[in-house]
Amino acid sequence: MARREPDGVRIEGATMDDLDALVDLWVALVADQRAHGTHLLAEANRATARDVLSQYIATDRAVVARTLRTDAPVGFAMYHVETGLYDEDVDRGVVDNVYVESDQRERGIGSALLDAAEGALRDAGADVLSISVMADNDRARALYEERGYRPQRHVLEKPGESDTHTRKADEP
Repeated sequence: MARREPDGVRIEGATMDDLDALVDLWVALVADQRAHGTHLLAEANRATARDVLSQYIATDRAVVARTLRTDAPVGFAMYHVETGLYDEDVDRGVVDNVYVESDQRERGIGSALLDAAEGALRDAGADVLSISVMADNDRARALYEERGYRPQRHVLEKPGESDTHTRKADEP
């Protein structure tokens, strides 16, 4: 399936020359996600994000969207084929992050980044594709559902100090 790039934007593999800009974009991603309930801290994780992003770039698991006018990165996606402790009946491709600067949204850049990540994962042999989204991020969830992603697992959380417990009928 041929992918169409949004006007004025090029989607391509990220390089180490992009690292500083991608770290800035990752920090912006996390800062945006704070409104949706993430517990990640943006600036406090800058150095760790730099390390992780450099590994993704070095192993060709990151793509960047850059403007043709300035060549500046305005978005990125990171992805990997999952490997774990347990054998599974599928090879799962995971899209770890997709982010587009707020002033560049609604232009199809996020979809183009997702296309590139999904294509790379399929080429790497992934049988199924997955992506995580914050439960309160309606906009991102709608995009992913429109593209065919469906819930596979729900993660629920509550405060650790909570004494809320619903007693079952057979409990004393």
